[in-house]
Amino acid sequence: MRAVPAAEATRNAVRGASLALVGLLPLLAGCRTVGYYAQAIHGQCQILHRQQPIQDLLADSKTSSELKERLKLVLRIRQFAEEELRLPANGHYRHYADLGRRFAVWTIYAAPEFSLEAKAWWYPVVGRLEYQGYFDETRARRFAEKLERKGFDVHVGGVEAYSTLGWFRDPVLNTFLFIDDTDLADLLFHELAHQRLFVGGDTDFNEAFATAVADEGVQRWLQVHGDSAEVERHREAVARRQQFLSLASGARARLEKLYGSIGSAQCDACARDRTGDGPCRCAEWRRDKAAVFEQLRRDYLETKSRWGGNGEYDGWFSQPLNNALLNTVDTYYALVPAFRRILEGHGGDLGKFYKEAAALGKLKKPERERRLRGLAR
Repeated sequence: MRAVPAAEATRNAVRGASLALVGLLPLLAGCRTVGYYAQAIHGQCQILHRQQPIQDLLADSKTSSELKERLKLVLRIRQFAEEELRLPANGHYRHYADLGRRFAVWTIYAAPEFSLEAKAWWYPVVGRLEYQGYFDETRARRFAEKLERKGFDVHVGGVEAYSTLGWFRDPVLNTFLFIDDTDLADLLFHELAHQRLFVGGDTDFNEAFATAVADEGVQRWLQVHGDSAEVERHREAVARRQQFLSLASGARARLEKLYGSIGSAQCDACARDRTGDGPCRCAEWRRDKAAVFEQLRRDYLETKSRWGGNGEYDGWFSQPLNNALLNTVDTYYALVPAFRRILEGHGGDLGKFYKEAAALGKLKKPERERRLRGLAR
């Protein structure tokens, strides 16, 4: 799924993970769980109801010329993904649906106040994932407020695209069709990469793999279809993204050091204080945490000035900075260097790359993460 929190403005730096939202209701129990999946089924059915075959729209004289050109571009990107990137399109992106709203889904990420360990939820078929997705923004924010009242850092992000992982043939949506051409190619390559490989219960692996595939796909797409100006714009955007990731990584390291010093105490100190056995240090920890995020803001403003005022990441910094938002960056990018290294090791041979990635996907999660973290370093 493609979400909104990190890079290209408020639009597309983090691409949310992929969901299998439908066909699962009979497996569930509990009123809240049933309610959650009911909204997911309703949202997916709305998309299915509104979709139209792209070929019919292209043949219809009432279809605007702008829409026709965008849909033709989708078909070219889709063909390139199949033929050049060996991604299984399998009938995906042959239909178009206008949802009449800016985002397809809103996702919720959460983490404890003094920890960078992401909260995860368990789903049938796909296992544990580090987010919850809602087709209704109001419901998403209502659930986010409940998590905040429990003391979690929470981030709610709008999502432009998501994958049903083969449950349905995913359509093109108005929520992403009219973005920049290169970004559109990136998005479609990313979502189709989830069709190629998806490991249940490992959000970081899945998103980093899809991001690495999309990065490689865009490079190859631009070599064939991009003009010199477009290639240069992309090169500069990639350089800015790397600098943004470096800033986020630095802040994350400082927070890990802070939270490591707190250890298991966390707010147990508050409980002890009520008994008179020890002082509460939560206020001190919160000041130290806030100082890290303020430093991150200052570092960004300094970096932005070197970009000539380019505000590509202003949307990310306009949001409340907290553990959950910072985790969205780590989820989608921390392991990308490992996958790049694997691809480079195979001389750019995607077939061999996919085979090795699939083999990693069969390992136990701790061993898989250990190997990838080692490669990423």
